[in-house]
Amino acid sequence: MTRRRLAPRAVRTVVLLFGVLFLATSCGWSLWDNPMTTVRPRSDFARWIDDMFMLISWTTLAIFILVEGALLYCCWRFRERPGAPIPKQVHGHTPLEISWTIAFAVVLLIIGIPTIRIIFKTQEAPAATALRVDVAGKQWWWEFKYPGLNVTTANELHLPVGQTVAFHLYAPDVIHSFWIPVLGGKRDVVPHRVNHIVLTPEVPGEYPGQCAEYCGMSHANMRFRVIVHAKGEFEQWVKAQQAPPVESTDPLAQQGKEIFGKSACVGCHTLAGVSLGHIGPDLTHFASRTTFAGSLMRTTPENLVKWIENPDHMKPGARMPNLGMTGEQSRALAAYLLSLK
Repeated sequence: MTRRRLAPRAVRTVVLLFGVLFLATSCGWSLWDNPMTTVRPRSDFARWIDDMFMLISWTTLAIFILVEGALLYCCWRFRERPGAPIPKQVHGHTPLEISWTIAFAVVLLIIGIPTIRIIFKTQEAPAATALRVDVAGKQWWWEFKYPGLNVTTANELHLPVGQTVAFHLYAPDVIHSFWIPVLGGKRDVVPHRVNHIVLTPEVPGEYPGQCAEYCGMSHANMRFRVIVHAKGEFEQWVKAQQAPPVESTDPLAQQGKEIFGKSACVGCHTLAGVSLGHIGPDLTHFASRTTFAGSLMRTTPENLVKWIENPDHMKPGARMPNLGMTGEQSRALAAYLLSLK
């Protein structure tokens, strides 16, 4: 009894099909469950874009099935057969050419009309009740100012759920790009120009953001976090940010305060009642943030000491200078900053 073996072409076809299936399932998993996904919208802006994406996807899938189906049918129907005569040669088919021209025009209308509508919708001026947030993209961190609330923070953006937010985007140095995948948008942050995004967060939660335009050595580390608060929680956060920082009476923290006031820190950082620097992030309520250094590191004593002692090692290209602090000095300064809640 002889065993039939698959032809090499059949083996290659099977392997290729399994490879395509594996890649398709892998992409589907990462698209829906990745923190930076764009297909799980959490705002009206993101939902509009996702609706357009799905409309185009289903339309192109239908076209693909029709075209490939017709192609496969023609390959099978008009395949070469032993002894068959050469098929009759034809040139042009006016009704068919008119039909597919009209069909593609209809497809363009199906995609084009909603696209134009969404473009105009996302460019509408914000309502007077919208919360204004001024976003400054800097090398390599983000500053968020709330002009109507007299609040400034860095690398962590706080928003109220259900309220329209108007972002005013600008850059004091080079081109950046403001991007919160689950909330939609992606706008260039350009020097000497103010761009805008208007959106309404719909689901409370914590979402990652990222600079999406190469801007220098630490571009990949120019991250930020967006905290969308449930109703009432945002007002509590605002009140805490508007209040003076609560300092610890711990002797080590008090020593750190003296070090801060005598060091070059005061020339770069704002700290209410202590300094008015504008180069680095505002440190008034530093300890209320869960991350620092472009949202690269968690706000812990160990990370902060390492950052103070060697910022360029922790974040390549960091603009914060190495002040030569080590040992007790860096621990004291870290203790002081971690007391500023």
